[in-house]
Amino acid sequence: MTSTKSANLTTLNMRIVLQRVSSASISVNGNICGEINKGYLILLGVGQEDTEKDCERLAEKILKLRIFSDENDKINLSLSDVGGEILVVSQFTLYADCRKGNRPNFIQAGNPEKAEKLYNYFVEYCRNKGFKTETGVFGADMKVSLCNDGPFTIVLE
Repeated sequence: MTSTKSANLTTLNMRIVLQRVSSASISVNGNICGEINKGYLILLGVGQEDTEKDCERLAEKILKLRIFSDENDKINLSLSDVGGEILVVSQFTLYADCRKGNRPNFIQAGNPEKAEKLYNYFVEYCRNKGFKTETGVFGADMKVSLCNDGPFTIVLE
């Protein structure tokens, strides 16, 4: 993790929790707004200092990850190898700082306008690379359902 110190705060890079899933969906107010079959459920947190370059770097890493099993049950295949899909959820709570007290602070999370812009940029980047990419509704109270395949979960920054 790369960090810089400023006024006793640590600035963190974009954070992603990626789960390999056999299916996943997001609903808002009881209505499904995003749904995928085999692929990745991505929880995406944007920090204060993140840029479009960070989106591109992480998207490229994710799209090339080889975490699906091949015919020999060896983890060796990428998302494109298996015809996988992507479901992206905005997740500012990945920046929860629980070091002091019992209520987390989210000082390091990007402001909503910036976070939404970069969230949308990340989604469009994945789509432009040819992957079916579904989303939730930015800032909404969402219900996420998934069948974690493995389970297989990776944290990327």
